[in-house]
Amino acid sequence: MSDLDSGQFDPGALEAEDAKLVTLARSARLRAYVPRGGDVAAEGAAVRDADGRTYAAATMENADGRLTVSALRAAVAAAASSGARRFEAAAVVSARVSLPDARRSPDTPDTPDADDLLTLGEFGAGVPVYLAGPDGVAHGRVTT
Repeated sequence: MSDLDSGQFDPGALEAEDAKLVTLARSARLRAYVPRGGDVAAEGAAVRDADGRTYAAATMENADGRLTVSALRAAVAAAASSGARRFEAAAVVSARVSLPDARRSPDTPDTPDADDLLTLGEFGAGVPVYLAGPDGVAHGRVTT
């Protein structure tokens, strides 16, 4: 399903197109609708399809948690509804990525969620997903 590569990950080694995904995801995060979850729940995501087109989206929280749409799922849905069927890379920007261990609790969800990775993985395995904090600094990478 996914492998966390943060132990060997060099945030300064992002290719220009991957850094652009992080920038787009960071901008999308500012538009997140999270009236109950606050800053920690707000996420932005961006995906790049095999044709080089990019799609960005933000979290849309709902009072019924089952209806909340994650940023990554929303970005994949936007791309798929525009005809994308293969992806080269994705990025997720979240405060959860950069939370120090001291602030993490067992209730702090992982980012990206396993279901989010399954949504992207529906279109192919091995897609890198770069994980960055709100400051835009990439802290790691997982793959579908």
